[in-house]
Amino acid sequence: MQIGVNVPNFGPGTDPGVLRQWARTSEGLGYRLLMVSDHIAVTPDVAAQYPAPFYEPFTTLSWLAGVTDRIRLGTTVLIVPYRHPLLTARMAANLNQLSGGRLVLGVGVGWARQEFDALGVPFSRRGALTDEHLRAIRAAWADDADYRAGRVPIWVGGNSDAGLRRAVLLGDAWHPLRISLGWLREATGRLKAAADERQLPVPALAPRIVLRLTEAPLTGPERLAGTGTIQQVVDDLEQLRLLGADTVLLDPFSGDPDETRHPETAWQALATVAAHWPLGTHRTGEEHA
Repeated sequence: MQIGVNVPNFGPGTDPGVLRQWARTSEGLGYRLLMVSDHIAVTPDVAAQYPAPFYEPFTTLSWLAGVTDRIRLGTTVLIVPYRHPLLTARMAANLNQLSGGRLVLGVGVGWARQEFDALGVPFSRRGALTDEHLRAIRAAWADDADYRAGRVPIWVGGNSDAGLRRAVLLGDAWHPLRISLGWLREATGRLKAAADERQLPVPALAPRIVLRLTEAPLTGPERLAGTGTIQQVVDDLEQLRLLGADTVLLDPFSGDPDETRHPETAWQALATVAAHWPLGTHRTGEEHA
């Protein structure tokens, strides 16, 4: 099981130097994947959660590819309806080739109604558009003489039943966000049932979980995976491994934009996890696949 990091590519404290340091710190600690989020128009609904400046993901990841060597690069998640599918196919294929095959394309349908309006994309059709665009992207990549996409895995985000079905039909992995272990155990059963019903393979499991370390243990059935003492977080990672997770993405951003001015706090939390979980090996000592 590989462990990755969700990097804030937005907020008042974010600039090119901070993004570079995020990338180098994550890679230096041994994390295997770095992912950023996606918005184009920072409308009021977006700004409430992800304030400006906002660094566009393809541009940002292309630059970070040049200042890193090994860490994979991805989106968590790219809002598929925002761009023409052939543009997305071209940018993703180029980034994958220029980075030496390191791209992971996490995708989603989006939620910011005002941003959809600003871009002239019908909010009510975002699910159907996502399905149409993903099929068009895969069809474009089939032209290897032109796109030269290589093998770009598509992780389908979304915790809803529609997200589960989309992952089965169009994805290589299911990428649920900010979940509890109890909920995920039940949802993986629904994922398998959706795949079995369509006689399709069960997609890989690649959740994004919160990373918030506390001195005292957190209790209760609604505790989110990745929150609590370092011992609780390590146990969460072990439980995710036993559930069959291929990759787990740690998200140290708790929602306060001022956190982006002090990334050292998040880096320390990531260093603590790295000191307690062997990032380059399984718990058994065997090498990662």
